[in-house]
Amino acid sequence: MENILVVGANTRAVACSLKKLGYTVYSADYFGVMDLRPCADIVKSVLDQKPGKSCGKFSERFDSHIVEEMALEMVDDVDGVICCAGVTPDKFPSHKIIGNPDVKIAEDKYTVFQKLKGYFNIPDTYLPDDIHDLREIVRNSPDKQFILKPRSGSGGYGVFMFDSLNLEHKEELIVNILEEGEWLLQEFIDGETISASVLSTRDDAQTILTSSQIIGDKSLGQMETFGYCGNIVPYTGDILISEIAQKVVNHLSLIGSNGVDFIIKNGEIYVIEVNPRLQGTFECAEMAMSVNMVELHLEASQGHIMTVPVQERFAVKMVLNAIERSQVGNLDMGGVFDLPNPGVIIEKGEPLATVLTSSTIKEDAIYTAEKLVQRVYESVKPLK
Repeated sequence: MENILVVGANTRAVACSLKKLGYTVYSADYFGVMDLRPCADIVKSVLDQKPGKSCGKFSERFDSHIVEEMALEMVDDVDGVICCAGVTPDKFPSHKIIGNPDVKIAEDKYTVFQKLKGYFNIPDTYLPDDIHDLREIVRNSPDKQFILKPRSGSGGYGVFMFDSLNLEHKEELIVNILEEGEWLLQEFIDGETISASVLSTRDDAQTILTSSQIIGDKSLGQMETFGYCGNIVPYTGDILISEIAQKVVNHLSLIGSNGVDFIIKNGEIYVIEVNPRLQGTFECAEMAMSVNMVELHLEASQGHIMTVPVQERFAVKMVLNAIERSQVGNLDMGGVFDLPNPGVIIEKGEPLATVLTSSTIKEDAIYTAEKLVQRVYESVKPLK
């Protein structure tokens, strides 16, 4: 295997790790960030980033089919395909997929919860038929809070709290959502959000990393209440999470590198989500353990779980979004990644850059990350 195609909304991290392994890298993505270019030999991106031009809103412009079509133009020239967040592998030749060739079950949150129910601790999850069904569910659970979330998707986008105020003022919106048939009503568990990274083969699974998730942080420009903003690695709490994550991945027969998200409340561990692909903790894992996550993913996909070293460092990832509509300056500074082209305009709440730091002391890694975040925001020009 010499040529590998990476497909997804953002392929930069995976492409760069592939390049370090000596592969010829093909990439099809949405953002087309500057620091992807040195890592990929052939690049096709949806965004055409130019000075003075707005990158627009991801939620309005991203279309997985467009990214997949770009990738299909290159698929005959490669030996393998790695699918990242934003696309599914079903459009590509199954024999070329590195990882899970079929993620229909794992991508469907309702189906996942149905498969996990009775085996693992999960929040009550419903697929309401209409507004009357939703009202009945809520009425029968007066002691619980609920969220409405898309049946598929990642990153915590589109998830919002459901309460009587929502129903009173947003009934038309909620009716329309339910008519789409792709939304879940789920018990809201208010607790600590943790993720686990698991390497798995057909016969075995091993958790190599756990992390605390940064969710809905407004200081990072995140406008979504449950929007993903990064990780702090490793998580130093309940070791049972590692064991449960392995069992979840085995239960769903996943291979390669996969992620499981949890919430811990009052000592109880709830399985919240399963990500059947390389995760957002990708680079934190590499920094904390001095490993190449693509190499681990490749080996596990081929039936071999590599031994990983003990984590000797803490790593922090912070995903920055524009706090207001801004024009980007030069963000090419150490520790800052996913670089937009200088001069482009980033709309409020849209992805701006990623900060990555590490240290043998957790507080130092967090402090350094926060200082870098400050420098990035100081390097953009607010626009009216």
